[in-house]
Amino acid sequence: MPYKLKTATNIALVVNIFLFIIKAVIGILSNSIAVISEAVNSLTDIISSIAIRYAVTLSTDKPDEKHNFGHRAAQPIAAFIVAVFAFVVGINIIEESINRILSPQSINPMLSVYIVLLVTIITKILLSAYQRKIGRVYQSPAVKAAAVDSLNDILASSIALLGIIGVSLGYNFIDGIAGILVALFIFKTGYEVGKQNLDYLMGKSAEKELIDEISIIALNVEGVIGLNDIRSHYVGDKFHVEIHIEVDKNLSTQSSHDIGNKVRFQIENLDLVQKVFVHVDPV
Repeated sequence: MPYKLKTATNIALVVNIFLFIIKAVIGILSNSIAVISEAVNSLTDIISSIAIRYAVTLSTDKPDEKHNFGHRAAQPIAAFIVAVFAFVVGINIIEESINRILSPQSINPMLSVYIVLLVTIITKILLSAYQRKIGRVYQSPAVKAAAVDSLNDILASSIALLGIIGVSLGYNFIDGIAGILVALFIFKTGYEVGKQNLDYLMGKSAEKELIDEISIIALNVEGVIGLNDIRSHYVGDKFHVEIHIEVDKNLSTQSSHDIGNKVRFQIENLDLVQKVFVHVDPV
C-alpha cells in the first residue's frame, strides 16, 4: 500500500476513536440525544475506518491463482458495507429521537458540549480536505467515500450544535429534532457512498469521455485503420476494456499482433484502466 494512503487510513482511525470517546462521555453526562447520536456516528466511522484500512491494504495485493486480476474490488465492497451500516444506525437514532420529542428529557447543556462539537467540526473539516486530496491522488474509492462521510459529519455536528443551543434556550424538544437531522445526514452519507460504489460492483461501463479518449489513442497507433467496437466495465475501481481494431488484411500475423500490443500498452497507461483486451480484425 502506498505510504500516504496507509497514513490517511491510520489518521482517520485515530481521529474517529478520539472523537467517539469525547462525544460518548459528554453525551452521557449531558443526556443529549443529539450528542449521543454524534457519538454513535463516530462509532460507525471507526468501523468504517477499520474496514477501509483493511480493504485498501487488500486491494494492493498482487494477483494470485484465485484472483487473476487482483483484489481491487475490496475497496468498493468495503465502502458499500459501510453504506448499509450507516442506514441501520440512522434508523436506530431516528427511533430514539422521536421518543425524545414525544417525551422530552432533562438535558444539561454544559460548556463541554459546545467545545466537543466545535472540536468535531474543525477536526472533520481538516480530515475531509485531507482525505479528498489523498483519494483523488491515488484514485481510491474507499478513501473518497471516507471524505464524503467526513463532510457530512461536519453538517451533522453543526445541526447537533444548533440543537444544544435550542436546549439552552429552554426548548428541550429541539434536541430530538437535532437527533433526527443528524440521522438524516448519516442516511445521506450511506446513500452517496452506496450509489457510487454500486456502480463499481455492478460493472458499470465507462463514460463517453473516457471511451472517446481510448478511441483517439487507438487510432493514433500506426497500422490501425479503424475501430469496430469498444466495450468496458468496472473490475473493482478500474476499467477492463475490450476493443476491436481494424488492420490491413495483408499484414503478417506478427505485424498485426505487434500493432495490437501497442494499442494495449497505450490504453493501459490511462489511470482509470487496469486491463485491455485487443481483438484484431483484418480488413
